Amino acid sequence: MNDTPDGAERFAPSTDADAVRREHLNQVMSQVASGDQAAFAELYRLTSSRVFGIILRMVHDRGEAEDLLQDVYTAVWRRADAFDPARGGAMTWLTTLARNRTIDRLRQHREAQLDEEQVLDLPDEDPTPAALAEASQERQRLERCLERLDPDQGRAIREAFFSGATYSELAARLRVPLGTMKSWIRRSLMQLKVCLEQ
Repeated sequence: MNDTPDGAERFAPSTDADAVRREHLNQVMSQVASGDQAAFAELYRLTSSRVFGIILRMVHDRGEAEDLLQDVYTAVWRRADAFDPARGGAMTWLTTLARNRTIDRLRQHREAQLDEEQVLDLPDEDPTPAALAEASQERQRLERCLERLDPDQGRAIREAFFSGATYSELAARLRVPLGTMKSWIRRSLMQLKVCLEQ
């Protein structure tokens, strides 16, 4: 007669089945180390949900966890030859790799908290009212100087500098030879320089 209560054997862990799974996973990992793509696909199928769960519990962000999962399996493909079954099972190796990658990513994203004093010491990057006024005055001077140019030459300068058009594009748009366009631009720039220096 058996001393265990009814059904106790049903819920006892199946050590034989677990050992077989671990050994199979170790063999698959060894095949991955030799460059076997089918073995890599099988390894991913057998382990990715568990590895993903570990990563997700650490980062609490599904998108970030998916990125990290891809990163982990990319590393597995490149570094599978570093796996040594004598030092531990394939699943242990995978979870250690996943944890380490996740910890590295968390360290990269950690931002030092600034106290109020540090926030007040941060320089304001907005231009000062004086700088805005000066820029506005410079812009007005430039506009006045551009108005002094011949209309076609003024148009060519504006398009060259504000839209990035090339000499060839400008010549085609204004229907003038390329040499003429180059001369217009050169003369116009000299005129603008003289005007702005006054």
